[in-house]
Amino acid sequence: MPDLFVDLRSDTVTRPTAGMREAMAAAEVGDDVYGEDPSVNALEAEVAALFGHEAALFAPSGSMANQIALQLLVSPGDELLCDADAHVVTYEIGAAAAYGGISSRTWPAVGADIDPEVVAGMIRPDGYFAVPTRAIAVEQTHNRGGGGVIPLATLRDLRGVADEAGVALHCDGARIWHAHVADRVPLIEYGQLFDTLSVCLSKGLGAPVGSLVVGSAEKMQRARLIRKRMGGGMRQAGILAAGGRYALAHHIDRLADDHAKAARLAEAVAPFGVLATTVRTNLVALDLTKHTLDARALAAAARAEGVLVSVLGPRTARLVTHLGVSDADIDRAVAALPRILAAA
Repeated sequence: MPDLFVDLRSDTVTRPTAGMREAMAAAEVGDDVYGEDPSVNALEAEVAALFGHEAALFAPSGSMANQIALQLLVSPGDELLCDADAHVVTYEIGAAAAYGGISSRTWPAVGADIDPEVVAGMIRPDGYFAVPTRAIAVEQTHNRGGGGVIPLATLRDLRGVADEAGVALHCDGARIWHAHVADRVPLIEYGQLFDTLSVCLSKGLGAPVGSLVVGSAEKMQRARLIRKRMGGGMRQAGILAAGGRYALAHHIDRLADDHAKAARLAEAVAPFGVLATTVRTNLVALDLTKHTLDARALAAAARAEGVLVSVLGPRTARLVTHLGVSDADIDRAVAALPRILAAA
């Protein structure tokens, strides 16, 4: 995408920095399917330690990482509970059912504002000729929930719900780094609450490719087989892993800058009544239900002004800040977006 655009569509559009490219070029590599890539092994050990788990597994994408984790926790024909807007049932093209034979049931979409009692009331035990619940999945931070951060107290309550019912708890932590920075919760404290996590390197952290599944050593042994079955076995993947390790070392603390830029965007559009949620991290969700512009019209008008926004639905749009967006870019966006919304 030409640099003449301010690209607020997603934090997946970032390009590797010069330092990251150097790290990738210098990476030691081996055959990761044989478990012999030293850079991949180092990345997996580092991420596992960050979250206080025994092991981790590098995967090509966040969707694959999530689906590997779900297959570890839920047998074919059994049930996963999550929210109606969860990435695992919204943006992964039915993979839980298609690949894992997993039945899913959802609670109403409330973003990060989960009521553990509602979740507890949905769990179905074995017997009674009903599909038994085997796992609960939550998303931290929540994409369609405008980057909302699930409070630590809520996650602890959900852990208690899962333990009492004898079911597993999975975290789709694609943007958990943002929650860590926003609420200053140590990653290891998040990690100890979940049986499995997926964490992404190619969104806010700016690596070109890759996510990891995190869990016990026994689970990760099984995860390697599932990854291979899904076509995710990679050979000299250390080049990619090195980009991820660079991102972990250099791009976590700077996420606070993205949050501040998102807050500026939110402040600019707030007078027009289109903010869908309070902005806590790097996502600004726009609800255009009561505005004369729909999402596609807003995106077209913004593009004409050199600003790219994401269309999530007929009346839903999204702005995302990331390391490829400068303060000057935000200046352009906060000048253009209010002008567009006011003119409609």
